[in-house]
Amino acid sequence: MTPADWAERALEDVLDRAAVTAAEVGHRFPLFADPDTGRWVTTGRGSWTGGFWAGLLWLRARHTGDEADRAFASACTARLAGWVEADTATRGLIHWYGTALAVGDAGAVELRNRAARACLTALDPELGLVPWGSAFGGPRLLARVDGVPGMVPLLATAGLEGATAAASHLHRHIDLCLREGLAPALRFEADTGWHACDDPPPGWSRGRAWLLLAVADALHRPGAAGWKRTRLEGVAAQLAAPRTASARRMVPLADEAWPDGPQDTSAAAITAVALLKLARIPGPRAAEYSCCAVAILDRLVTAHLTGRDGTRPAGMLLDGCYDAGRGAAVRHELVWGDFFLALGLAALTGLVDVREV
Repeated sequence: MTPADWAERALEDVLDRAAVTAAEVGHRFPLFADPDTGRWVTTGRGSWTGGFWAGLLWLRARHTGDEADRAFASACTARLAGWVEADTATRGLIHWYGTALAVGDAGAVELRNRAARACLTALDPELGLVPWGSAFGGPRLLARVDGVPGMVPLLATAGLEGATAAASHLHRHIDLCLREGLAPALRFEADTGWHACDDPPPGWSRGRAWLLLAVADALHRPGAAGWKRTRLEGVAAQLAAPRTASARRMVPLADEAWPDGPQDTSAAAITAVALLKLARIPGPRAAEYSCCAVAILDRLVTAHLTGRDGTRPAGMLLDGCYDAGRGAAVRHELVWGDFFLALGLAALTGLVDVREV
């Protein structure tokens, strides 16, 4: 069986599951679902994950070709407008992934353009980045790896000034987060500069995945040579190394400090998409990146995706970890895990060009 064969079947299950979810949540946004019942915890405005739900709906609309599915996806994207002026770097996650697949949808394009301009305005010229922000509480002047993916391609849509800001945002985070090992979050103090935070911890599963995705996105931007392309290729190889070196690393621990703790399939799915993006860049490691991405997706489908046996809903990507430190949803279905799994599978089947998103 070729990757396209098993990927097509798995993609159908994940997108059928999205249809069931849509009927359950209505105008709310799914966040994570119970691994036994499939029942979703939802949010009214989408939080930082709303764009992934909209993106998943756009994937389903492309798969089915149904105008009703497209209309539902469009309406969901429109409900993300309340985040345009919110003080948070997660606007990259919200407005890039919520609009990138909305081809031909004028409302989504207008929303993306508004969000890009707002994020460009939010760039702190002294810090060289868009700060994490205050929308979710806590210190505002943070640099966090989950504030980089999405933000890079979103800013890059705002003309030359936006591309310059995107490069600055990315490279400043690389400078800070990879200064000593990998620090997923740092806070800025006016008197003493940048300091690593305890939360998320250094061994956080999605830290490496988010940064790898942002670097892969940057390497596909027009004029990437001006973004220090050679440096970005080296960073990509550094971040990808633990995933390509060993099969046991395909699904990482939610926190490397807890060897007996939960895994995080969402981090694996993000990594697979990043590797598929890197595999589309000609070079000596392209084939390695591609093989590793396919192996990760295969592992997720065979070991963590619920099947059609009727014991629980099919198409649930289980063993995602929302927050290991707080013990919140540590083996659940996560909406962004579903999105990145579906995106990776859609790339394998030819439904999308992974460079679109």
